[in-house]
Amino acid sequence: MANCLASHMSGLGISAQASSSKPATNLKSFEGFRAAHTCRSFQLQAQRVSQAPFGRIPLRIQAARVGGVEIPNAKRIEFSLQYVFGVGHTTAKAILADTGIENKRTRELSEDELTRLRDEVEKYTIEGDLRRFNALNIKRLKEIQCYRGKRHIAQLPVRGQTTKNNARTRKGKAVPIAGKKK
Repeated sequence: MANCLASHMSGLGISAQASSSKPATNLKSFEGFRAAHTCRSFQLQAQRVSQAPFGRIPLRIQAARVGGVEIPNAKRIEFSLQYVFGVGHTTAKAILADTGIENKRTRELSEDELTRLRDEVEKYTIEGDLRRFNALNIKRLKEIQCYRGKRHIAQLPVRGQTTKNNARTRKGKAVPIAGKKK
C-alpha cells in the first residue's frame, strides 16, 4: 500500500516526504490525494473523480431508474432487473432476450439500451399495479367468504398447511392461555 501510495502521489505532483512531514497546501493536490485513498483507485485511473470548477465534485450516477425503481449499477442487468417488484429470474431473461441486450453490468448500458429496457419493462404488470392487483384478489376472496378468504381473515395459512404444531409465521407470536394445562 505504501509503495502504491508513493507511486501515485508522484503522479499527483506530491512528494512522499512532503506528504508525510507537512500537509499539502495546494487544494488540487489535496483533492486528488483524498479521491485516491486506496490502492485499487490508484490503479483505476479512469474512475477517479475529476476536479470541477469552484471545488465542487460532480455527482456519480449510482443507479439507473427502470419501472420506477432504482436498479444497482454494479450488478449485471439480469439481477438488477429483479429489484423491480414483479420481475423475477425468468422475466428478466425474457426482457433481455426481447430487447436484444446482452447481460452486462448496468453501468455499461448506453442510453439507447436503457430506453429499450424501460419500454420493455413497462409492458409487464409491475410495482404498484401488481401490488394493487394482489390486494384486490385477496379482498375479493374475503368478501365472498370462501375457504381461502376465511383463512385470510383469520390470519392462518391459506394453502393447506397444517397448523397443529407450527405455522408461527402466519399465526403470530404464541399467546398463553390462562388455566390451560397439559
